[in-house]
Amino acid sequence: MPVITRFAPSPTGFLHIGGARTALFNWLYARHHGGKFLLRIEDTDRERSTQEAVDAIFEGLQWLGLDWDDEPVYQSARTARHVEVAQQLLADGKAYHCYCTPEELKEMRERARAEGGSPGYNGMWRDRDAAVDPPSSPDIRPTVRFKSPEQGETIIADQVQGDVKFSNQQLDDMILLRSDGTPTYMLAVVVDDHDMGVTHIIRGDDHLTNAARQEQLYLAMNWTPPSFSHVPLIHGPDGAKLSKRHGALGAQAYRDMGYLPEAMRNYLLRLGWSHGDDEIISTGQAIEWFGLDSIGKGPARFDLTKLASLNSHYLNESDEDHLVDLISPLLEAGHGTAVSDEQRAALIRLMPALKPRAKLLTDLCEGAGFLFHQRPLPFTEKAAKILDNDARSLLGRLLPDIEAVNGWQIEGLEASVREFAETADLKLGKVAQPLRAALTGSTVSPGIFDVLGALGREESLARIRDCAAGVTPGG
Repeated sequence: MPVITRFAPSPTGFLHIGGARTALFNWLYARHHGGKFLLRIEDTDRERSTQEAVDAIFEGLQWLGLDWDDEPVYQSARTARHVEVAQQLLADGKAYHCYCTPEELKEMRERARAEGGSPGYNGMWRDRDAAVDPPSSPDIRPTVRFKSPEQGETIIADQVQGDVKFSNQQLDDMILLRSDGTPTYMLAVVVDDHDMGVTHIIRGDDHLTNAARQEQLYLAMNWTPPSFSHVPLIHGPDGAKLSKRHGALGAQAYRDMGYLPEAMRNYLLRLGWSHGDDEIISTGQAIEWFGLDSIGKGPARFDLTKLASLNSHYLNESDEDHLVDLISPLLEAGHGTAVSDEQRAALIRLMPALKPRAKLLTDLCEGAGFLFHQRPLPFTEKAAKILDNDARSLLGRLLPDIEAVNGWQIEGLEASVREFAETADLKLGKVAQPLRAALTGSTVSPGIFDVLGALGREESLARIRDCAAGVTPGG
């Protein structure tokens, strides 16, 4: 039987970290077995479901590189099929109409609590005939409830948690159709998973109790239940439930912060799954190695510091042209101008110097920002302090030596500046710091000779001349 997994988010918000990991695990398991990874949008909550959230889910999955097979299924479009199955269960005597009023249900729960029992439904209408014993209110519209087995146990052979047993006495008769005729989540999920041919369900362990009820529905319909795997949830570094203060943001937020999708895939993979001591795992290796038996039983801890470190690794391994493609839109948005061909070439030249200093794509943008400054340059407070009259005089004396460099190669530029410093009986830093401020407007930048190389001869000399002459913005 071919392996078919699914990711079934509710479109009520962004694709959060927990959902992204669930999608990744399902995607990897399907790809490992040469099967299918399906996408279902569980949009039956019409008040909270939005098209904006649907788009965010699609965008997040696409950024992560988690491609799905076949067209997405929208649960709201399958209501007629869900009702059909409920009607079949009614016809088979495995479901029944319940005419309880809200007041009766409230009283039922309060009595159960007072007696120390479970506050679930007590089966009031399970074997009651409305024609013989009419409901308390003639206007009540009935729900349809499932006849849950009253004796024995429901056992979930979970691939992560092991065998999990549920006493059937603790599982009350759940609602399948609400009083307005709409299907509940529990019914819709089972029908959709069956009709989509899903063979393996991999999801958070907060759904473990749902699995027992869903298993009962499968058996009542004489359907083969899927394999269940319930993965422990993700916690923050402090062990508490993951929240926004820990970094529980949407996938697009991490993209916008400058993370690479391959780094995020690697990091999410290691949140609850392991392959020996391997930390750096390519997507190809992940597909080859992924298995349910390597998912841990304890909660994983989300750590932004580790994610940033992993992202730094992938940045340094990335091709310069690819990185320039990624940061160009960010630079254009930040500086309000398109990246020219000359600037793109400069970015590619500068990238080997930028990568070792960067953890995020935004770090690359910040390091390359000086390329987009217009003359005369704006200076940071520290840069302006360095560029006093003595420093500007020093740059004026340095200028002829740099102008005389042939070919404008980094080696020649470095030799020229070092020779100037030695002749002037100065340490290299005493020359490099004002030169850096003159060229970038800042005291922080890539190596000064990399800066000269990236800016090119004409722009570098023009910036040094401006500074030596005391030209300032607006002056």
